[in-house]
Order: sequence, then C-alpha cells, then structure tokens
Amino acid sequence: MPRVRIARPDATEYVEYFHRYISLVPDGDLLELLDKQALETRTLLGPLSENDAGFRYAPDKWSIKEVVGHLADTERVMSYRAMCFARGDETVLPSFDENAFVKASRFNERQLSSLLAELGTVRGATIALFDGLSDDELLRRGRTPAGENSARALAYVIAGHERHHQQVLRDRYLTTLRAGSAAGAR
Repeated sequence: MPRVRIARPDATEYVEYFHRYISLVPDGDLLELLDKQALETRTLLGPLSENDAGFRYAPDKWSIKEVVGHLADTERVMSYRAMCFARGDETVLPSFDENAFVKASRFNERQLSSLLAELGTVRGATIALFDGLSDDELLRRGRTPAGENSARALAYVIAGHERHHQQVLRDRYLTTLRAGSAAGAR
C-alpha cells in the first residue's frame, strides 16, 4: 500500500492557537518530515552531557531533559486526539496542562539518552498512526475545550511543535551553553 500524503490543513481545520505551529511546517511529505525530525532532535541533543541536559536558560524555564519529555508527552496527546477524531469519536476530549505534566514528571531523574529513545519510539507510533489513515479519516474533526481540529491538522501541529522547540533549544539553550563553555575555556 502506498504511503499516504497528508495535505496541509486549511485555517478552518484548527483552532487559531495552532497556527503558530502549523505555519512552521514546510511544504512536502509530512510523514518524511516527521521521520527526519526524530533524527534531527537526537543529533541536536544526543552529544550533550547529562550535566548539560539538566541546563535551564532561566530559573523558571524547563531543563533540556524536560523539553524532550514535553515533546513526547505532547505528541502522545496530539496523536491520541487525532486517532479519536479519525475514528469518529464525538467526545469532547480534555485539554492538558503541559506545565503540570512536566512538574509531575521525573524527566530530570532520567538519562537524556532514555528520553530521546522514548521520543523516537513515540514518533514511530505517530508515523504508523497517520500512515494508516485514509484521506477521509484525516479530514474528520473532533473537539477539545479550545475548539475543533481535524486529525490532519494535529499531524501538522506535532511537526510544527517539535520545530518550534528545536529552535528554542538552539537559540536559548545551546547558544547559552556554548557561550558559557567558551567563557570557561578562557
């Protein structure tokens, strides 16, 4: 069976908040992008020491490990929602508080390699889910307290959300870590 091609959702298929993520997704094969992203994030963060993986660029911000855990948690939530919508579930699905999820986690007690492996496993399941959906299933919509979204819009949210956090990791975390390392080397 040929791989499904997931067309970009139009603005009527998702709540306005999600535009910030969907707009970050380049044109092309979304499932291929999702597959490549897993490697990009692993390549970006894999070389970090455990000490560096605990870094926060400000006291009230998540550590790098917590960002990775947040990516996996959010992808699970969005994939679950997409599956429910694709299957025609008319239940209004609950919202989730990402800060409460991270606060209740033990991400900082885990090895970065374990968190990255988990994110990779979640991504594999996400790709398998979306690859198995028909065009009609991808267009089905469901509701959360924030509003209505299509299953395919959530696939784009997953990709855009990770792209957003990759950029934050580069700009705010890794740049600061590198600057600190360079200052310490003097």
